Amino acid sequence: MPNPQNDAGRRSATMRDVATVAGVGIATVSRVVNGKPGVTPDLAERVTRAAELLGYRHDLTASSLRRADRRTNTLGLVLEDAANPFSAALHRAVEDAAADRGVLVLAASTDEDPVRERGLVKTLTARRVDGLIVVPTGQTDTELDAARRGGTPVVCVDRPTAAAQVDTVTVDNRAGVRAAVKRLHAAGHRRIAFLGDLPAIWTAEERYAGFVEGLAEAGCILHSSLVRRGLHGGEAAQEAARELLALPQPPTALVSGQNLLTVGIRRTLQELRLQYRVALVGFDDLPFADLLEPGVSVIAQDPVAIGREAAALLFDRLDGERGPARHRVLATRYLARGSGELPAVEDS
Repeated sequence: MPNPQNDAGRRSATMRDVATVAGVGIATVSRVVNGKPGVTPDLAERVTRAAELLGYRHDLTASSLRRADRRTNTLGLVLEDAANPFSAALHRAVEDAAADRGVLVLAASTDEDPVRERGLVKTLTARRVDGLIVVPTGQTDTELDAARRGGTPVVCVDRPTAAAQVDTVTVDNRAGVRAAVKRLHAAGHRRIAFLGDLPAIWTAEERYAGFVEGLAEAGCILHSSLVRRGLHGGEAAQEAARELLALPQPPTALVSGQNLLTVGIRRTLQELRLQYRVALVGFDDLPFADLLEPGVSVIAQDPVAIGREAAALLFDRLDGERGPARHRVLATRYLARGSGELPAVEDS
């Protein structure tokens, strides 16, 4: 038997080396490392022991090039911001679904930059990922369509795309905000402000539309002075909230269109000691939102359900589904924790 230490530092162990040490044929080693049936348990154990002894690492890239279906057992996941709690939960759900099938997920963030998104889509397809799950900026439809036509199935999540034959998973943003506004109106609020993300983002536009519809259905006036849009990040939301609360007739309730904005708004309310006086409802849940006093009421999406649905649609395509594009719309739910249930208090 050759001494595996002789090769140390000179080259990586090969499948032929493993076969020699295990005393089996290369075909048997190939079956074991690729997880294929047809090998007795004792032979599989011999191969595994030999591979461990030699420090053998299976070359997945070379293996995929030899496979008839050219699969790499990898997926690309393009998120808006991996640091955002929504994106993190979505990532984990896709990762768990992929792991059940022995598939690795490669994830990256766009930061709402379409140039960066285009680069990521091209890079991931060049690395021959089997499929893509993308939170689109809304400005890369051509690249997503090119990826699909090139043989890489694409599923968009959180936002739709105009690219043909691309499955999507979104939530009913309008209905969630509309219902929350009507709840605030029922609690006596008439001066309700809205703070939203960049209007170019589809979800931001949908949530603002739900806000306008909610006011209309409640018979409440839309005060343009109480609308702040184009905010991106907690600091921008903090400043916008300060401006609103400094108005001669400030709002008695605030609706936030995104979770990071909600964090900034809540900070301002606490700095001004208004968290018990001005109502707040945010879109998307927040870690520890229920531990604050009062707790932050939110219109909650289920990123885990969104991720699972997106992965299921993508694997359907990889398994041969050739039907028309599918669009799944999931419902939101309102989590009443106290901040959104504060009654209106008008300044005298």
